[in-house]
Amino acid sequence: MSGVLRAGRRRSATAAVVLAAVMAGAAVQGCTTATRSPEPLTAELNQFRDNYGTQVIEIQISNTGSVPVRILSTEVSTPLFPSGTAWQAPPEGTEVPPGQTKSLPARLPAPACAGPSTDGSRTGEPPSAGEADAVAGGGPAEVTLSVRQGSTVSGKRLPATDPFGVLARNHSELCLAQVAGQTADMSLDPELEVAEDGRTAVVRLRVTPRAAGSGTARTLTIERIEGTTLLAEAPGSPWPRGITVAAGAGPREISLRIRPARCDPHAVAEDKVGTLLPLRVDAGGRQGLLKVSAGAVLKARLYEFVTAACAAH
Repeated sequence: MSGVLRAGRRRSATAAVVLAAVMAGAAVQGCTTATRSPEPLTAELNQFRDNYGTQVIEIQISNTGSVPVRILSTEVSTPLFPSGTAWQAPPEGTEVPPGQTKSLPARLPAPACAGPSTDGSRTGEPPSAGEADAVAGGGPAEVTLSVRQGSTVSGKRLPATDPFGVLARNHSELCLAQVAGQTADMSLDPELEVAEDGRTAVVRLRVTPRAAGSGTARTLTIERIEGTTLLAEAPGSPWPRGITVAAGAGPREISLRIRPARCDPHAVAEDKVGTLLPLRVDAGGRQGLLKVSAGAVLKARLYEFVTAACAAH
């Protein structure tokens, strides 16, 4: 009988050890799952259309957790803009409640463009293979945040998605603007010449070449001037194409007769980019759109012209 009792005790002890091991394993597994749980904050990059001419993007932080989080600072890191793109945070930061997203505006710095320019920066040559690949893929981007949750302040690093190619588009436009700017400065005259019948008007594109330097003369070509959501070519007055501009040449004005591109009730009220004149440019081996802003005075006059012309139509 005593042998049977001893055997029973041994089996009970063994079972207890096995049960303890299983519970310990489950506890470890539970800890591992908690450690690998999804990050309650996510980051995405975007740009509002009314900021297309200012190179201000939006760092959008979403709180997928169950408690509020206060964002104290935010910075985007990407090889396309290596000096960093930071949100100018107020001293108290901003709170992101559970299930909500906050858009934090940040101005893009100078881009990293391939090839040395005349002033030593890297803007004067066509995109390298690495730069082209980065632009085509949007470039890897990461957001570094300082957050406060309760009384605890911590730092976080999040991958930043860029579903609309905001970084790539701005990088290409800024690099093109830099290399084109080595040849000439382009702007729109604030004056607007409205026709007597009020149906058309003339906008003047001012082209001011830079001084010619030593070595090979710098040139660019305005392949064509494109319309906008608000402005189009006037009938019978096509806009010029294939305009060559050389450094060292004299200044010139290019007259563009315009008409309203649309006359629906929301044409002016909802306009975001209709007064950014797109020039299709080839400069220094780079091709793309160079957008020339109308400026505050001309912008107001263009809105007034479109409103009146549509009313008389």
